[in-house]
Amino acid sequence: MTTETYRDAWGIPHLRASSARELARAQGRVTAHDRAWQLEVERHRAQGTSASFLGADALSWDVFARRARIEDTARRCFAALERRDPETADWVRAYAEGVDEGLPAGARRAPEFARTGLAPGRWQPWTPLAVWLATHILFAGFPAKLWREQAVRHLGPGAVGLFATDGPGTAGSNGWLVTGDRTATGHALIAGDPHRFIEDPGVYQQIRLACPEFDVIGLAVPGVPGIAHFGHTGTAAWAITNAMADYQDLYRERLRRTGAGIEALSPDGTWHRVTRHTETVHVAGGPPVEIEVVETPRGPVIAGGPEGLDPFGESRADGTGAVPGPVGRGAEALALRYPPRVTEDLGFSALLPLLRARTVADIDRALDAWTEPVNVVQAADTAGGTLHRVAGHVPVRAEANRLRPVPAWEPGHDWHGTHETPYARPATEDGIAVMANARGLATPLGIEFAPPHRAARIRALLDGGRDWTADDMPAIHTDTHLGSAAPLLDHLAALTGLTPAAEVLRDRLLAWDRRMDADSTDAAVYAAVRGAVVRRLAAHPVFAPLTAPPAYPDVLLPWLALVPRVGHALEHLLGADDLYGIDRAAAVRTALEEVAAAPPAAPWSATHRLAPWRALPTEPHLAADEPGLAGDHDCVLCTSAVPGLTDGAARGPAARYVWDLADRAGSRWVVPFGADGVPGAPHRRDQLPLWLEGRLVPVVTDWTLLTPEPAERTEPAEPATPDPTEETDD
Repeated sequence: MTTETYRDAWGIPHLRASSARELARAQGRVTAHDRAWQLEVERHRAQGTSASFLGADALSWDVFARRARIEDTARRCFAALERRDPETADWVRAYAEGVDEGLPAGARRAPEFARTGLAPGRWQPWTPLAVWLATHILFAGFPAKLWREQAVRHLGPGAVGLFATDGPGTAGSNGWLVTGDRTATGHALIAGDPHRFIEDPGVYQQIRLACPEFDVIGLAVPGVPGIAHFGHTGTAAWAITNAMADYQDLYRERLRRTGAGIEALSPDGTWHRVTRHTETVHVAGGPPVEIEVVETPRGPVIAGGPEGLDPFGESRADGTGAVPGPVGRGAEALALRYPPRVTEDLGFSALLPLLRARTVADIDRALDAWTEPVNVVQAADTAGGTLHRVAGHVPVRAEANRLRPVPAWEPGHDWHGTHETPYARPATEDGIAVMANARGLATPLGIEFAPPHRAARIRALLDGGRDWTADDMPAIHTDTHLGSAAPLLDHLAALTGLTPAAEVLRDRLLAWDRRMDADSTDAAVYAAVRGAVVRRLAAHPVFAPLTAPPAYPDVLLPWLALVPRVGHALEHLLGADDLYGIDRAAAVRTALEEVAAAPPAAPWSATHRLAPWRALPTEPHLAADEPGLAGDHDCVLCTSAVPGLTDGAARGPAARYVWDLADRAGSRWVVPFGADGVPGAPHRRDQLPLWLEGRLVPVVTDWTLLTPEPAERTEPAEPATPDPTEETDD
């Protein structure tokens, strides 16, 4: 069957096929051509086999992926999908077939395969589900429960509110909807930018998918068919942000080893046998590591085991280094309960209906099948319809589950059904709706949310006009006003008796326009003072217990690090009535004097540089060449530094988009790097200059303006055969 591939001037693929199934196959094939290395890294990460070619740095993730049963959950979800929705299951299978068809040629383009000695493997029908789950399993930030537990233990219950911000590992986004009443065309605009770890190649793939049933442009996740998060069908469009919902639980388990296996203490006071088996994680350049995979009725054990939690966050079969539990009560471990493991549903049944959607009612119905992750969604259509809702699966359970790890051996911590997802009715207020991870529509479903500054700033900017156009949106995307600066500046204003140099610096900051512009030296000075304050607060003896290395796997540690927690919560910590007796005025004074002795002479962008994640580390001299940035964590231009730790930005806008409902050809988009994942390719980094400047790439919808690639005639691939399952010892 013939499929057609076209490219625009930026190398973005536009695909056309005679059926949805053939289109999925073509999507898999073109993605493998453009991003073979990225796809294979994601497949191996989902399987927990990435250390076999990336080395010891990938070991902690691989162990977590295996212990959390990511691939096994994907297999179960795909099997359930085949029963519940065979059309979508076959569509996903076609995508995997296309990946397999494109991988050999794609791997020949990508030098990373030769560099690591990796050979392209085979994609199974469930691999796209595994990639999706591995990409999003940390989105709900369940490790924050470990942080809250530590903070409450050492500082008391008030610490939960004091440190409540979106944590260092949580992804967020900006999004806004402007109805036709406030646009120049009389039709709606949807715009925004997802904030994620900036990956190279990028986590979003610009693509167009067309067949007789639909013609959709949007941002796909490489390795997953369709367009899940951001799409425009011609008559309807949608976009999402992270709802900051809490839908994963951690259980403290009591485990004991017996001659017959492993048992867990249940709420009824009896010991019940659990499943267990061993797996071997291969590590390039090092010896293989054997791990024990244990699952209780609550979920997979991700830390500890029958011998307890050891200082390295792994269970030791021989007990070496382990911290045993009380005699007769079992040793403590940590189990993760997450919806797809329980329901065998990742929400893939929403993907085809989204592509087929013609109205917001169609989008709304499609999202009823959404599961993971939980999102806030905005949508609009050409008939004037609008939608603003939450989509996803949030279990109903005790409040304690939402706050911290709960004891599995005590009753009252079961799941009982699913929360109804909230709607905004009406969808907009005075023609505007904003979603930026702050408290709002999703408040009943979460614990910690982003500060309100981004949402408030976007609303204030939009309130200033009534004739908005697509060309106006980049000015909002790139706004650098820092709403969270006030508490520190207020502390600076109250200081007296400063040295002359510190007084000059203080007055300079009080006159600053509070914009984190790339060329602003005042912004650099503010960041330097802020970082010094964070370090001094974090070093106070009252926080000393929170600096001890926790006995959890490395992959969870970003949520448990004290300095980032203080840095992102600085606004709350400085504004609280009392901070455990800490003399905050003295800390601010000392920090100001420290910076005044050697103030930054270079602009903010000199140290606030892009720090993208790559599976293979970049040579230091190349990393130093990454561009400087404007923005900051609480700016609309959310390029996140970690105050007190680094000015580098590992997180930021992983894409920007404007969906125009008046004319899809008036839409715009951009990604941080480019459409091609191959180093040195013309479209590997060609969008970076535009992304840095806040400019957008036009969306091309006229097929005659695109460049066709040679037509491909493909025969159906042989059905993928499952890999042999691991041996288990239950």
